[in-house]
Amino acid sequence: MLQSKLFYKTTKNKNANAESVSHDLLTRAGYIDQLMAGVYSFLPLGFKVLKNIELIVRQNMQAVGGQELLLPVLQPKENWVKTDRINIEKEIIFLLKGNGDKEYVLGPTHEEVVTPLTKKFVFSYRDLPIYVFQIQDKLRDELRPKSGLLRVREFMMKDLYSFHSNQADLDKYYEVVAKSYEKIFKECGIGKMTYRTLASGGSFSKYSDEFQTITNAGEDLIYICKKCSIGINKEIKNENLKCPKCGNAEFEEKKAVEVGNIFKMGTRFSMPFDLKFTDKDAHDKPVLMGCYGIGLGRLMGAIVEVSHDDKGIIWPKSVAPFKVHVIGVENNAKVKKAAQNLHAQLQKENIEVLYDDRENKTAGEKFGDADLLGIPYRLVVSEKTLAKNSVELKERGKEKIKLVKI
Repeated sequence: MLQSKLFYKTTKNKNANAESVSHDLLTRAGYIDQLMAGVYSFLPLGFKVLKNIELIVRQNMQAVGGQELLLPVLQPKENWVKTDRINIEKEIIFLLKGNGDKEYVLGPTHEEVVTPLTKKFVFSYRDLPIYVFQIQDKLRDELRPKSGLLRVREFMMKDLYSFHSNQADLDKYYEVVAKSYEKIFKECGIGKMTYRTLASGGSFSKYSDEFQTITNAGEDLIYICKKCSIGINKEIKNENLKCPKCGNAEFEEKKAVEVGNIFKMGTRFSMPFDLKFTDKDAHDKPVLMGCYGIGLGRLMGAIVEVSHDDKGIIWPKSVAPFKVHVIGVENNAKVKKAAQNLHAQLQKENIEVLYDDRENKTAGEKFGDADLLGIPYRLVVSEKTLAKNSVELKERGKEKIKLVKI
């Protein structure tokens, strides 16, 4: 990709309206653009990062047996009346009036769609378990959107739903997905800063689990056990003086942002929609359900919160928009030709590369933009390096620069 043709703009000045590091850097580097409060456009750079995160999430969901589908955003209001969430969640629901007296919900989540859908396919214990997931836009009328991608009104989310014939099967699969989430966050480069955190299970089970990433921009307070390193949220901390897992009483308080959550929903949604199955003894029983969510945009913001310095973003290689940033520092024919050849060679090897071919920028401006954009490897071509048939190689976030043969 030629940087001169890239649909983006960078700015040196800090975003005065930014409430978090990720909000500031992602807007200044041209990854996202704010349309209105809590609603963002993903520009080509940001969209590439989002798609890389999506690929990691998708592969891991398929690895735990998830089958991908796509459910409608536009949902009938009557389904939400059946579950009473039209009242319970009324503060965040976008209601839409259609022709006549028809009313719709713009989906903040999809239990009211996936449950009646599954009823059309599940009749016997032989039809279970089932695991389906989607990656889809959600809309929530957030009262206080803030911190860029960390709290928004429109966002892309992966939600996995599991359907089971008994509690033991649900419990077993729940732990499989929990391990998968830990793998996802590790692959996205935030594994060391993300903690499985016990939260209230509500009416579903004793506990649910949040996955919380440590950041000063986080709105949640979590308490990390100094012995077993599990997190508990504030509500659980107030109920338990000791760690529910190991009994230790020493915790470290941290600010964090939730990047994923998993719930055992039991029969909360199967009962209103009469989702049942016939067991081996020909008895009708309600299907048990689990729900597992990850917000992709919020995960992108959390990655930047964890991985940056005072110069800009430091993308993990797994999610970066490009792997290599080629920069020619002199605008003469020899340097330009060598940089072009390097760009072409990398493309031929299927290595995603951004080539800074801009002729109206100084070397300092190019290096400043490179640091802000945060691409993992920077290759600098100059007359000095070409004299040694080499280029300068520098890894983003590290000081060491070395010469490598072309």
